[in-house]
Amino acid sequence: MIKEIFSGKVWIAGLLIASALLVGTLAYILIVRPGADLAPASAALTIIPAPSGTPRILPPTLTPIPPTPTVPPTPAPGEFGLGVYVQVDTGGDALRVRAEPSLESAPLFLAFDAEVFLIADGPTHADGYTWWYLTASYDAARSGWAAQDFLTVIPSP
Repeated sequence: MIKEIFSGKVWIAGLLIASALLVGTLAYILIVRPGADLAPASAALTIIPAPSGTPRILPPTLTPIPPTPTVPPTPAPGEFGLGVYVQVDTGGDALRVRAEPSLESAPLFLAFDAEVFLIADGPTHADGYTWWYLTASYDAARSGWAAQDFLTVIPSP
């Protein structure tokens, strides 16, 4: 059955039709020249530059100026003041160093003669005495208020 479909007559007819179509297409292209009046298309290339970094103008930042620490005046040699070293001088007895600058305040510890402290705060006046806050450089637990009457100013060690 397939031989009947692809017989010689079918092949010749197919070649004739294909040839006619080919010749007609070539004639149309060469003679009629469709679109001959059109200009060739041109391409335009547009280069877009990359975005540039625009500097942002930031508002000025106000930086607070820290307060200038008030430095107490340096006491004259032999005078009591902040940062001065003192030595306990009770005449043989111990000095009661207290939690608050008052005779009513409980003693924290006893400071013995010749013991050296640094004045860290004061003066405060209470109960007829001038009180200074003392700290021991060798033991942070040995700090408290003591009456000036039992202290002697010494040179810085």
